[in-house]
Amino acid sequence: MNYKLKQSDIIFVKTCIHVLLLYFLVNPFYLAIIDELGGDPVKAITHYTGMGALNLLLITLAISPFAAWSRIKKINKFRRLLGLYAFAYALSHVLCFLLFEVQFDILFFIEEVVLRPYISIGMVAFLIILSLALSSTNYARIKMGNLWQKLHNLIYLAAILVAIHFFWSVKLNVVEPIIYGTVLMILLIIRRRKLGGIRR
Repeated sequence: MNYKLKQSDIIFVKTCIHVLLLYFLVNPFYLAIIDELGGDPVKAITHYTGMGALNLLLITLAISPFAAWSRIKKINKFRRLLGLYAFAYALSHVLCFLLFEVQFDILFFIEEVVLRPYISIGMVAFLIILSLALSSTNYARIKMGNLWQKLHNLIYLAAILVAIHFFWSVKLNVVEPIIYGTVLMILLIIRRRKLGGIRR
């Protein structure tokens, strides 16, 4: 049996996504302003936005398998929106590092990206996510033709790189990165047919 979502349901869900994800993105900055984010608010916000981007990437990858399992195909309509919010959180993550950690010193920023492998791999992932966000419009999809799908298949690589970035950035407790890596591996196994098509 196929379940159908009405247009009004889709609008309602998208509105909820906007409200919730904007709130969760803005709230830590507000807490930092009123000095309620602990002793190192910069580190807290940088970690929070990075984790938000990773979580949203995983949710984006999970939507298609869930739509197939639940037979609610219109759930796929939320994938682009969640992907754009993954970019918004990733952008906030990079800006926090650029503005607060390196004080907008571009040369120092470039040096950090080049010399620190976990930052290098994170920046590659960000550039992929940026390219996906910039080409997410229907106009871009039509103009790019087959190239569009090839580009957007890089979301798998971006997710892997973000997971590695997270693992390498942790100094002591690696349990959380391992859990996220396991979840990502499961999602990639579920989508192995899609990945097989990419290889061909």
